Amino acid sequence: MESVARSQSAADRGASASNDKTLIYRQSRWTRLTHWLWAISLFFMLLSGLQIFNARPQLYIGKESGFEYNNTIFAIGAENSDAGPRGYTEIFGKRFDTTGVLGWSGPAGQETSRAFPSWATIPSYYDLGTARVIHFFFAWILTTTLIVWFVASTVNGHLRRDLAPRLDDLKRLPQDIVDHAKLKFHHAREYNTLQKMAYGGVLFVLLPLMIITGLAMSPSMNSVLPFLNDLLGGRQTARTIHFTVMVLLVAFFVVHILMILAAGPINELRSIITGWYRTDPPAQDDKPVERSA
Repeated sequence: MESVARSQSAADRGASASNDKTLIYRQSRWTRLTHWLWAISLFFMLLSGLQIFNARPQLYIGKESGFEYNNTIFAIGAENSDAGPRGYTEIFGKRFDTTGVLGWSGPAGQETSRAFPSWATIPSYYDLGTARVIHFFFAWILTTTLIVWFVASTVNGHLRRDLAPRLDDLKRLPQDIVDHAKLKFHHAREYNTLQKMAYGGVLFVLLPLMIITGLAMSPSMNSVLPFLNDLLGGRQTARTIHFTVMVLLVAFFVVHILMILAAGPINELRSIITGWYRTDPPAQDDKPVERSA
């Protein structure tokens, strides 16, 4: 995630004082570091998580599951047909043929029954133990970094100053939606309303919910936080919520990448790699505003 850097070193201030007034130092080193730590962690958690899901490719609502229960809401599997084995994905009782991608996949003549294909999992071969080690390792990196970021952002005022939507932001929301629909982007130091809402939703809703549901699924955490499992409606419901959050994070990533490509990938990538960002030129009648150090 990005955050708007308000302070600059003497070297940064000297560089920004050049003739190019549109090039500003927008992202701090800490912002860039946490952004890439989260991106890498989520990548490995996603692919190892799909490997873990393959061990039991069904989702349920409730505290229990099994053949005697009718609480399956999502399933991926394979079945025999007149045309041979076919893969399927079932959502709320409605079945779709997903042969070649989900349920039944692999090289021609070497297809196997597995929920997610080998190219979408870590490891590519079935190894539940290794997948769990990788998943938990990056989960702790993500959790630790998120906690440190939250505390630091609260102390230095970043949350209140840069991410909390204000009344003016809400008033601009309809126009922001129209501008994004028209792919009309304004390059400024501050985030627009949609960015604040999207980043806030990920940082304060999706990521914490993913961590909480992950803890609820761990049997070793039952003795530490015995109420957590019941609060979420049981381990199977927590697993379903965990999977749903993963899908929403993937959707956010896709939209995030599309917005970067539409807004100018070089400028956006330079900002999150080097910290420097090019804003829109000021209007002719605008007077330059001095920034405090």
